[in-house]
Amino acid sequence: MPTRQLFATGFYEGALGDDALIGELDDACRDLAVEDKAGRAWSRAHGYRGYTSYASLNDLPARDPRFADLVRRLDRHVAGFAKDCGFELGKRLRLDSLWVNVLKPGGTHSGHLHPHSAVSGTVYIAVPPGSGALKLEDPRLPMLMAAPARPDTFVYAEPSAGSVFLWESWLRHEVMPNAAKAERVSISFNYR
Repeated sequence: MPTRQLFATGFYEGALGDDALIGELDDACRDLAVEDKAGRAWSRAHGYRGYTSYASLNDLPARDPRFADLVRRLDRHVAGFAKDCGFELGKRLRLDSLWVNVLKPGGTHSGHLHPHSAVSGTVYIAVPPGSGALKLEDPRLPMLMAAPARPDTFVYAEPSAGSVFLWESWLRHEVMPNAAKAERVSISFNYR
C-alpha cells in the first residue's frame, strides 16, 4: 500500500502586482518610521533593530488611504488562500491587525507565531539583496523527539519587492538577519 501524505501545511507566495502602490507604501512606511514616536520608543525598549508600528498604531488603513488600498488587495489574496486551505468559514476572514516593519541592517526577529488569528502574512515593500529570508519551521518539530533529521525541517522563503506571503497563524516562523547595507521594509498582518 503506498504511503499517503497527511496534514500538509499551506504556504502562499503571491505578488501584489502594483509597482506604483509599492512605491507609495514605501514612502508611507518610511514616513511612519520618522513620525511615530511611540513606535520608535517601543522598538528601542524591545530591542527591535529599526522601527515597527506593531505596538503603537492600530488604525493604518483608516489613517492612510494607501494602506486601505493594500488591505483591499490583501483581502483577495487571503480569501484565495483560505479556500485553498479548505477552511469552512461562515463568513470571510477579516483584517485584525496590520503593522509596518523597517528593519535596519543586522536586524532580525526571532521565532514566533501569531496567536488569536487564522491567517498571517507579510507583504514586502523594499528588499535589498541580502536582507534576509522568512524562515518557516516544520510544525511537527517539537514532537519529532528521536526522529531522524529531515532536509526540509526549515524552509527559507526569499521575498522580493511586492511579494505577498501568507500562512496559517500557528506556523512558527522567524525573520533572518538583514545582511544588506540598506533597510528592508515590510508590512505584516493578521486575519481572523
